[in-house]
Amino acid sequence: MKKILVSAAVFSLIIGAGAVSAQALSDVETLGKPIYESTELSLERTQSCATCHNSVTGFADLDNSVVSLGDDGVSTGGRNAPTSAYCGFSPVLHVNKMGEYVGGMFWDGRATGLTLGDPLAEQAQGPPLNPVEMHMTDVQMIIDRMAADPAIAPLFLQVYGTDAFADADAAYDNLARAIAAYERSAEVTRFTSRFDTGTLNAQELRGRKLFSQNCTTCHAMGQHGSGHPLFTNYKYVNAGVPKNQALEDDPDCAYVYPDLGLGGFLGDSAQDGKFKVPTLRNIALTFPYSHNGYFATLKEMVSFMNDRSAYIPEVGANLSAEVGSLGLTEAQVDDIVAFLNTLTDM
Repeated sequence: MKKILVSAAVFSLIIGAGAVSAQALSDVETLGKPIYESTELSLERTQSCATCHNSVTGFADLDNSVVSLGDDGVSTGGRNAPTSAYCGFSPVLHVNKMGEYVGGMFWDGRATGLTLGDPLAEQAQGPPLNPVEMHMTDVQMIIDRMAADPAIAPLFLQVYGTDAFADADAAYDNLARAIAAYERSAEVTRFTSRFDTGTLNAQELRGRKLFSQNCTTCHAMGQHGSGHPLFTNYKYVNAGVPKNQALEDDPDCAYVYPDLGLGGFLGDSAQDGKFKVPTLRNIALTFPYSHNGYFATLKEMVSFMNDRSAYIPEVGANLSAEVGSLGLTEAQVDDIVAFLNTLTDM
């Protein structure tokens, strides 16, 4: 079993690093933007970070696919692509005083942040080298492409020094830091929704009250970034989501049944079936929902969280008692959905 150290200092490290303001991009953020948008990060030059994390769809998959298509045009990933916005506030993976895992990136927390001190930067290093995703053969190939790109190389050298491409591994770390800096910038992490401006109608206000009463154990409104709620507690939960049979039936899909989530990464059966609680910002744009894209609409997802009794969970162990039996009426579910629609950035 992998060991994750408890550290209060580590917990606060990325929270402070995530704060951004609505100002012009800094040099490192400016560098991160063309890297984020560059198809040079994929072997066949078909994929960029923005392909699976696009502003049009709340920085989730541009096609709102259940799972994303890989660079080879055939392979697909085994999990739904979550938003890349508002992720810069997630702390390094650690165990809190209650014995719960908190932080990290990816649905299973495997980008712990323990190497670079930044889970978001470590997440950015995953897809280019993933054979199912961007399929680059090694770090040197990635850095050679960046060094040859006139839209990236001059600024990379300006930000990281004239010998910035000399060591491929060091350059790859800096490339990831630049992507993470852009994802933390005010272009991606905006805080411009109607929720933030306080312009909610009567139904949305009812939904906000119901959400506060029923949903904030996991989608916390007390965790703040730049003075605004982030609608996640950064923890891991087995909500009892059912298996998505379409993924298992697809021979080109990287899905492995059962998907154990955090437990599979840690090798700890006590964490089996647990996946990271996502932010709900821009949630109306990022369908389909859950780690395996099982739920096509936001109402279906909220209805499941209200009552999961008709579903067989993919992983039956470690089920959360906080979801699945909220006792809400259909009208109340609609009110919560209306409130969630106010979290879309303008």
